[in-house]
Amino acid sequence: MIIDERLSIFIDALEWKLPGELAELERQALEDQVPIIRRPMQTFLGFILGLKQPSSILEIGAAVGFSSILMSEYVPEQTGITTIEKVPARIRAARENFHRYGKENRICLLEGDAAEVLAELCAQGNQYDFIFMDAAKGQYLNFLPNILKMLPENGMLITDNVLQDGDVIQSRYAINRRDRTIHGRMREYLYQLTHSEALDTVILPVGDGITVSRRIK
Repeated sequence: MIIDERLSIFIDALEWKLPGELAELERQALEDQVPIIRRPMQTFLGFILGLKQPSSILEIGAAVGFSSILMSEYVPEQTGITTIEKVPARIRAARENFHRYGKENRICLLEGDAAEVLAELCAQGNQYDFIFMDAAKGQYLNFLPNILKMLPENGMLITDNVLQDGDVIQSRYAINRRDRTIHGRMREYLYQLTHSEALDTVILPVGDGITVSRRIK
């Protein structure tokens, strides 16, 4: 938690109610210990999508489909939503949830390793004016080159969980040895985003930390 937990609970109580029946899906995912986006990120996504109204969305990391279903509530019916997942159990759960919430015709789930799927999408010349990345944190840096190729001018890239509960500011020697590779890659990812001539990026203490990047050239 980047901000005081009591403050976060207070803000959530003031401003957020999940649309439709998504509260039940959130409850089930948390009960099953499936990582889904936190309440502050839910709020932010709903707001920014309502403002931007993208025509095409790419999500990297579907899990059980919670975030893609949530995003579909804030964009026009004609907005295409594509999401990627490689874990078989989560793929099954996501497809069941898309059917349960009547989204199977709105959300396209691509199965497989995200790096391979991104390469295929890129080779096909696909473009997405809104990309949401919430997958394996140690792979963000590897995904970035293909993501940039598919992000048009003024397209938006939002990345979740970039501050690692505050650990990203620690020296690598203060991090558990098993986590040092991910720690180093995340710091490099943040550096690449904030120093890219193609992107205008801000880092925000929303949830576990997010970046918001806009393609400027």
